[in-house]
Amino acid sequence: MVGYASCLLQKGFGPSVFSKTQHSESESEDQLIKEYYLWGCFSQNREGRQADAPQEALQVLDIVLRELPTTRYCPVGGSFYSPDLGRRQPLGEGLESWRGFYQSIRPTQMGLSLNIDMSSTAFIEPLPVIDFVTQLLNRDVSSRPLSDADRVKVKKALRGVKVEVTHRGNMRRKYRISGLTSQATRELTFPVDDRGTVKSVFEYFYETYGFVIQHSQWPCLQVGNQQRPNYLPMEVCKIVEGQRYSKRLNERQITALLKVTCQRPQEREHDIMQTIHHNAYHEDPYAKEFGIKISEKLASVEARILPAPWLKYHDTGREKDCLPQVGQWNMMNKKMVNGGTVNNWIGINFSRGVQESVARGFCQEFAQMCYISGMAFNPEPVLPPITARPDQVERVLKARFHEAMTKLQPQGKELDLLIVILPDNNGSLYGDLKRICETDLGLVSQCCLHKHVYRMSKQYLANVALRINVKVGGRNTVLVDAISRRIPLVSDRPTIIFGADVTHPHPGEDSSPSIVAVVASQDWPEITKYAGLVCAQAHRQGLIQDLYKTWQDPVRGTVSGGMIKELLISFRRATGQKPQRIIFYRDGVSEGQFYQVLLYELDAIRKACASLEPNYQPPVTFVVVQKRHHTRLFANNHNDRNAVDKSGNILPGTVVDSKICHPTEFDFYLCTRSVSIVPPAYYAHLAAFRARFYMEPETSDSGSMTSGAAAGRGGMGVGGPGPRNTRVSGANAAVRPLLALKENVKRVMFYFLAHHQFQYTDDLAVFITPAPLGF
Repeated sequence: MVGYASCLLQKGFGPSVFSKTQHSESESEDQLIKEYYLWGCFSQNREGRQADAPQEALQVLDIVLRELPTTRYCPVGGSFYSPDLGRRQPLGEGLESWRGFYQSIRPTQMGLSLNIDMSSTAFIEPLPVIDFVTQLLNRDVSSRPLSDADRVKVKKALRGVKVEVTHRGNMRRKYRISGLTSQATRELTFPVDDRGTVKSVFEYFYETYGFVIQHSQWPCLQVGNQQRPNYLPMEVCKIVEGQRYSKRLNERQITALLKVTCQRPQEREHDIMQTIHHNAYHEDPYAKEFGIKISEKLASVEARILPAPWLKYHDTGREKDCLPQVGQWNMMNKKMVNGGTVNNWIGINFSRGVQESVARGFCQEFAQMCYISGMAFNPEPVLPPITARPDQVERVLKARFHEAMTKLQPQGKELDLLIVILPDNNGSLYGDLKRICETDLGLVSQCCLHKHVYRMSKQYLANVALRINVKVGGRNTVLVDAISRRIPLVSDRPTIIFGADVTHPHPGEDSSPSIVAVVASQDWPEITKYAGLVCAQAHRQGLIQDLYKTWQDPVRGTVSGGMIKELLISFRRATGQKPQRIIFYRDGVSEGQFYQVLLYELDAIRKACASLEPNYQPPVTFVVVQKRHHTRLFANNHNDRNAVDKSGNILPGTVVDSKICHPTEFDFYLCTRSVSIVPPAYYAHLAAFRARFYMEPETSDSGSMTSGAAAGRGGMGVGGPGPRNTRVSGANAAVRPLLALKENVKRVMFYFLAHHQFQYTDDLAVFITPAPLGF
């Protein structure tokens, strides 16, 4: 048994609720009948029958239960935050974390449930603007003007922030910042009459308010519009409390926020219960008006623990197979089941803190570990590893690559791998390096950080060896059930497994496109190797536009293509068989998009299949994968060592498929390890993340570029490049196609990270449509 962080809405509500509602005489009897019908659906769900509550009615209940918290706290999306809900924690650079809670009504097999979870997010500290700027720049700049770089950073951080003035006593008028002035405060003037008389900001504040501006060398805050701007000196402004910071956090801020949010299960359960008691739903006047009663006890549900899968390794290792324990295992005494080959490699060190001799020794240790782990790895590089400056990455990469190829090409050989040492804080260096290697040179690379060079361990080297093996086309391990053909709905007939994800740009990058990635298995029955395709599409577009498409060719007429078709063709070329079953894992879908995604994307899959053969319609299982669902499962007994791991979490493989699940949709909750979602969806996520580096070089520092709906192919896979036409978004700007990958990179999982890929499936998989039986 496990506890579910949700409270049941009890029987105090029903059709009679609306008898309290006052209706005007002009309202029709049909409207009253409709209202009774909505609540009748809720009653059916409460009894566990297969009836869908209308989404509009759920939204009404959600609004009712959000009304009181909205007046008490700061609402952000589905969550509420307040300094009263937990101690503020500084995040650095003028930001702090606020504690809060997430709240949502959901239909379950037990009836309607109120889902509660703890949450934290970043807010702007309510500081005087001068102090905020000092923290943001991390130094005292009050005695000198802001540099151009400082001005850009301050303007970006303060744009849209609400401030209140402090120089007028109790008259704390509020303004929203639109920008910074290009001139210093002492140089700013404005007209005071129609005769062209001007007055400086410095004089105006002294004569009107008796206020002497101290930081006259700093720019003013600009409020209002461009046509009629108002100038406010920074030192008379204070940031208004309760403003969430919606822009991108830096690494230090993310680390600080994670420290705040990381809790042991017992602590989180306690905080959830405290939040429920603090909210006092039984005293909520709006809930009372609608007859809503909420239990203050967590729901108890039954759970099962799925057995871990046996993993197969190479027969020459001391351990030929492995059964994971508590969701974990290691490579000790094991060898990769299919080691890849690296005959020709080079190394480059971009970290000034690593001496060239140390870098060479580090690369040699890598080569040795790869060989011990089961790879065919040449211990000698084509060229000795060198040290180079980070600001010369493109020149050095190309020069070193061409020098190596000059030696290899006369022998008919290719360069297999680049090993790179990067500074710990490398900024855009990593992305630049990956873009150059994968879209220009056609070279697979493995990056390592400075800190790991001096704290090198066999465990680290073995972990990175797993990455290298997969990137050069090897297999680390396979499921015993896969090679024995014992996996249900996979092993009985050729099956292709897709993973798809859409990643959106960070808040504040309003013109940057969304990136789509689709990966598909290329071997059967092992299902360990994946090819992938990426493309750019309109900003924040959630549906994948390029799964199937047609266009007009001057010679061939109407031509069909798209990501699904290309990957199906790739599977057939790799295995010699056409897929007889399709399993499609879709990540990046919000709850409100389920059916929209299903209708559009399943139709695209069907059309792609039909375009290959007229009667080719393999069964499709469409699975939506979610991990940010705010559902928390706790063991009933936190001290039961058979039910929890060392941290107190429920055991990997724990599955819940009743009571708290949707009354009509086939969904379940599953606790995992290593990665929190099913591997194909995780690979798609990695590919989409990598593809953001492939934007055109003229992209700005923030990663923004023009936006539109057409998807230029990133070439991360096989098949033709597809049309280069572009469509126009609401911003009237076309999406630039991503830089194309080189052919030799497409064939391998170059985006792979060394999380063990064979785990339990996903945290929450919603099977929107089951696969039909038969071909």
